[in-house]
Amino acid sequence: MTASKEDPGARVQVLREQIAHHRRKYYIEDAPEITDAEYDALERELRAIEAEHPELLAPDSASLRVGGEPSEAFVNVHHRTPLLSLDNACSEEDLRAWNERLTRAAGRSVDRYVVEPKIDGLSIALWFRDGLLERAVTRGDGIVGEDVTANVRTIRSIPDRLLRPVSFVEARGEVFMPRASFQALNEARRSSGESPFANPRNAAAGSLRLLDSGITASRKLDGFFYALAEIEGEDPPSTHAEGLARLEALGLRVNPLNAICRSFDDVMAGIEAIRGLRNQLEYEIDGAVVKADELELQRLAGSTSKFPRWAVAYKYPPEQAQTRVLDIVVQVGRTGALTPVAELAPVALAGTTVSRATLHNEDEVARKDVRVGDMVVIEKAGEIIPQVMRVVTERRAKGAQRFSMPKVCPVCGSQAVREEGEVVTRCTGVSCPAKSREALLHFASRPGMDIQGLGDALVDQLLRKELVLDVADIYRLDAGSMAELPRMGKKSAENVVAEIAASKARPLHRLLFALGIRHVGERAARVLASSFGSVDALESASQVSLEAIPEIGPKTATAVRTFFDQPRNRELIRRLAQAGVRTEAAEEELAPMRPPDSVFAGKTVVLTGTLPDVSREEAKARIEALGGRVSGSVSKRTDFLIAGDEPGTKLDKAVALGVRVVGPEEFARMTAATIPDRA
Repeated sequence: MTASKEDPGARVQVLREQIAHHRRKYYIEDAPEITDAEYDALERELRAIEAEHPELLAPDSASLRVGGEPSEAFVNVHHRTPLLSLDNACSEEDLRAWNERLTRAAGRSVDRYVVEPKIDGLSIALWFRDGLLERAVTRGDGIVGEDVTANVRTIRSIPDRLLRPVSFVEARGEVFMPRASFQALNEARRSSGESPFANPRNAAAGSLRLLDSGITASRKLDGFFYALAEIEGEDPPSTHAEGLARLEALGLRVNPLNAICRSFDDVMAGIEAIRGLRNQLEYEIDGAVVKADELELQRLAGSTSKFPRWAVAYKYPPEQAQTRVLDIVVQVGRTGALTPVAELAPVALAGTTVSRATLHNEDEVARKDVRVGDMVVIEKAGEIIPQVMRVVTERRAKGAQRFSMPKVCPVCGSQAVREEGEVVTRCTGVSCPAKSREALLHFASRPGMDIQGLGDALVDQLLRKELVLDVADIYRLDAGSMAELPRMGKKSAENVVAEIAASKARPLHRLLFALGIRHVGERAARVLASSFGSVDALESASQVSLEAIPEIGPKTATAVRTFFDQPRNRELIRRLAQAGVRTEAAEEELAPMRPPDSVFAGKTVVLTGTLPDVSREEAKARIEALGGRVSGSVSKRTDFLIAGDEPGTKLDKAVALGVRVVGPEEFARMTAATIPDRA
C-alpha cells in the first residue's frame, strides 16, 4: 500500500488511532472488527509513511514493533519496589495453613480474595510516564532486573501508549509464548538443525532476552497484566480487583478468568474452575494464584524476604502419563559423570512430547528397578524435566534384565570409576569428546556466557568439523565458516557470531561459572568475582585465602586450586583473555568498600522479623554497603541479630548463643551514615 503524500502528518494520526482502536478490540475486548490481513495493511502503511518522513516517528510508533538493530547488552535496572516471587501451596491443607498465617499477620480475617490463572511465563514490570511506555524490566533477582524495553515493544498485545496520559504507572504482568507460537518455533528449529525448546516458558524467556529484537518480534509473544504496582496522578485503588479494572481501563490486557471470591470455599471452587480449563487455553498454566483483595490488608500482612504474605501460588499436581522404556542409555557430562537415561516410546505430557527421562544415577535405577521393556509412569518435575516416577511391575515382561552401569566410558572407552562415598560414576579419560561437548554447552548456557544459538545441534557440527576443540575456540569462529555448515545459512551464522561477540562483555562471575569449575555454581561464582576482582587474582589465591572467604568451603577452595593448578586450564584462560573476554570484575560486582569505622565491617549479620521503616532487601543492602555479610541462619559465628516485629525462633537461638540483638531503632542509628544508592 502506498503512503499518502498529500498530508502525511494527518494520515499518520488517523492510522495510529485506527491501529490503537483495533488492537484494543482484538486483545482487550476479544471482539475484532477487521481481519489480520487488514490490520497488517494499516501497520505497513504507517511504517511506509514514517520511513519517508522520519520526523513523524513517535515513541509508540508501529515501526518499533518489528524490532530494531541488535543491541550489545542489557542494562541492569533496580525495581522501584521488590518484584517478589510467590510461596507455593500444593493442597487444600496447604492453602488453609496459608490463610491462617495471613489472618495472623494482618490481625484480622480476609473478606475477599482474587483467584487468577498462574501462567507459566516470566514476570515483567512496565513503567509508563505521561501515558507512554518508558521502560520494561524483567524480574531478575527481584531487586535488579534487565531492561528489555526494545523487545517488549514487539509484543502486539502490550501497548506503547495508555488510553489516558497518567503521570506514572507501574504495571506488572506475565509474558508468555502461546502454544501455537511455541509449536511453530520448535518446528522451525528442528528444520534448521537446532535443538527445540523444552517448554513455552523457556522459549519465552529466551526470546525476551535476545539481543536482536527483530527475532523477538518473529516469536509472537503475548502477555497479561496482574497488578497495578504504582500509580501517580490519580487516586490509588483500594482493592486488587479495582487495580485490575484500572489496568484494563488504561488499555492493558487483564486475564478474563480472574475471579473475585468471598469465602475460602469460593476460592477452592475458583481454583478448580481454572484447572478444568487448563488444556483448553492458548497458553500454559501450572496452577492458580490466590490473593487477598484488600490493599490495606496486604500492607498489614507485609512480606518475608522472599514472598508476599498476602498471595500464594496453588500448584496443580503434575500431569502423569504411562509409556514404555525402549532402552537405557548412558550419557557423559562435562565433568565426566555417567548418567543413565531412559529412552521412551513418545508420549504427550504437559503440552510437549516426551521421549526421554533422566534416571539420575545407578542407585536411583536400582531403587526404582527400571528395566528395558518396562511400562513406567512419568511426570515432569516442576513441569519441565521428565522423570520416571515408578514402574508398573504387573506389566513387566518375563525375563527383563536389571540395569548395570558400564565399567568403561561409552564415548571414549576409558575406565569409568565410582569413588567411595559418591553416587556418580565418572569417565577418567582426559580428552573424552563427550566432556568437550558438554563443556561447550555449559559455557554457552544462560547462567554462563549466555550465547544464544550455540545449542546442541550446532555444537555437534562444530566438533565434527573440528572448528572448535575447547571453549576458547568459540571466539575464533567466523560467519563464513559457520554458514557452510548444514542447515545453518548466512543470517543464522551472523546472528551466532554477534552473540559470541556480545558475550565477551559478560560480568566476571558469568565467566567463572561458565568455566565449569567443580563446586562453583552461580552463587559461588558471584562470591569469588566480588572477593578477588579478577581471574589473575583468583589464579594466584592460596587454599587458605580461598577458605577465608565467607560461603567458600574447603571443597570449593580445593576445586578452584585444582583447576588453576593445571597448565592446560591456565593456558585456556590466557586464550580467552587474548580473544577479548572480560577477565576483571565490573565495578558493580566488586565487594563494597567498607568504611573504616563501620560496626558491621567483617561481621556476620542475621535479619529476622519485620523492620518498620525499611524492607528486608534494603536492610540487607545497607549492611553489605557497610562491609557486613548477611546470613540466613543464626550460629556461633553470628555477630549481630537484627530483630524486627515477629522475630520468630531466630531470636530465641540468638539469645541462647549470646549473640548481640539489635532492635529497629538501634539498627537505624547504626546504618544512618550509609544508605546505598538505589537509582
